[in-house]
Amino acid sequence: MKHLLNLLAAVALLVWGTHMVRTGVLRVFGANLRNLLARSMGNRVSAVLSGIGVTALVQSSTATSLMTSSFVGQGLITLPSALAVMRGADVGTAMMSVLFATDLSWLSPLLIFVGVVLFITRQDSTPGRIGRVLIGLGVMLLALRLVVEATEPLVESAVIRTLLGSMTSDIFLELLMGAVLAVMAYSSLAIVLLIAAMASSGAVPLEVALGLALGANLGSGLVAVLTTAKSSVEVRQVTVGNMLFKVMGVALALPCIGLWMRHVRPLIGDGASNVVLFHLAFNIFNTLFFLGMTNMVARWVCVLLPKPAPGAGNPLRPRHLDASALATPSLAISCAAREALHQADVVEAMLIGMHKVLVNDDLKLSAELRQLDDTVDELYSAIKYYMTKISRAELDEKEGQRWTEVISFTINMEQIGDLIERVLQDIETKKIKKGRQFSAAGMQEINDLHARLLDNLRLAMSVFLTGNVRDAQKLLEEKARFRDLELAYSASHLARLSDKTVPSIETSSLHIDLISELKRINSLLCSVAYPILETAGALAPSRLRETPLPQRD
Repeated sequence: MKHLLNLLAAVALLVWGTHMVRTGVLRVFGANLRNLLARSMGNRVSAVLSGIGVTALVQSSTATSLMTSSFVGQGLITLPSALAVMRGADVGTAMMSVLFATDLSWLSPLLIFVGVVLFITRQDSTPGRIGRVLIGLGVMLLALRLVVEATEPLVESAVIRTLLGSMTSDIFLELLMGAVLAVMAYSSLAIVLLIAAMASSGAVPLEVALGLALGANLGSGLVAVLTTAKSSVEVRQVTVGNMLFKVMGVALALPCIGLWMRHVRPLIGDGASNVVLFHLAFNIFNTLFFLGMTNMVARWVCVLLPKPAPGAGNPLRPRHLDASALATPSLAISCAAREALHQADVVEAMLIGMHKVLVNDDLKLSAELRQLDDTVDELYSAIKYYMTKISRAELDEKEGQRWTEVISFTINMEQIGDLIERVLQDIETKKIKKGRQFSAAGMQEINDLHARLLDNLRLAMSVFLTGNVRDAQKLLEEKARFRDLELAYSASHLARLSDKTVPSIETSSLHIDLISELKRINSLLCSVAYPILETAGALAPSRLRETPLPQRD
């Protein structure tokens, strides 16, 4: 019993070490890795090479699959290119298994020591996150040695030998067990290393170990499919296509296990080396053989998972909050930012519709627009809930600032939606139902303010998206100009009241409230510029004069 517990603890340590390395690398290099993938889609060869490189760093083909799937979901890359990346990702994780299967136990204490020192002394910085990666690497190497030590006493048990011997005649059971273990561990790399270590100690017959390794490959594809099960169709197409490649590859590789045992095993000898090299050979073959079929498999997947017809479903529901992206904080923040722009598009539709209601006295359109405010509120709630799933402790300074910007932007859009709804209610009550009209001059002033407000909304969306300092400065200049116009138009309205202009007298309350609300909306839009200008050092500390005002007698 003690030896079994030692083995389970060693396996858990191996899985945890793999998790630490994967999450640590994504936290430090996540944005750069995404940029590397996005720039490497020119052809299939470069896509495969980028998949190998990214997966070698992340040490998880599943993580690469989720990043690539999110790109397809955002329309940044095509499905065939994504499938080519996944061919390289499988080769990358197989190469890492070969590296870890070599005797690197001497390196484990050094990696753990250096990693702990960096993590403790610089925990919230990039060196601290790199220290976490080093700790994970050291723990993986330590766990592999512990697995070998823990399995040696178990091999001597007659019961264990009988149980393992009964598996040699059931290849499908081996595939199932390998797949289940990979799903449970969320890592085919950890399971392949575990299988290699147990084959090295003799705990598992080599022929069984090769079958388990093929099952682990299926399991890694299944993990990605399950993780993206609730994502958009475009995202699921990548993981399902990758799974099809794995299934076809395993079907072709099964008859080769016997050939490997007869012709290759005598040349290698060591059980662990046989497992990892068979794993690498399988993935290289799977990539080279099927690389030319990415377009064909992409068509199959599109038939299995067709995209919804344009206009199908509710176009106003959250579109970009991909749950699979939460494993990569920088990617999740990008998804939330895109959803915030979707929310702003709904606000823009409300703002345009508000002017039509004002001009045409359209009560039906007004009711529809007020219902859109519920959509703005729902999008705000969805974005806020999604953002709370991103741990602030895992973000660097730049990502933390972007997190705050996204939340602030969505709050402002929600408040603007509420203001537009209130303006619509006032228009219905004070203008449409009473049959009143603005004076020609008053209507022209409102038209001017509305046009400027619409332009400022679009400029604010651009500033939020790009972070351009010059556009942010222009947005604040528009705030001052809008304030001056609001004061000027209020004065003009009061002058018309003095001249006893009847339409101005009848709509006075609505006119003053309307231009005041438009100014408030504009102020909320312009607040997007403040964090960008503050970061660039382009904001003054205060608008107050530094010299004190003279005292009154």
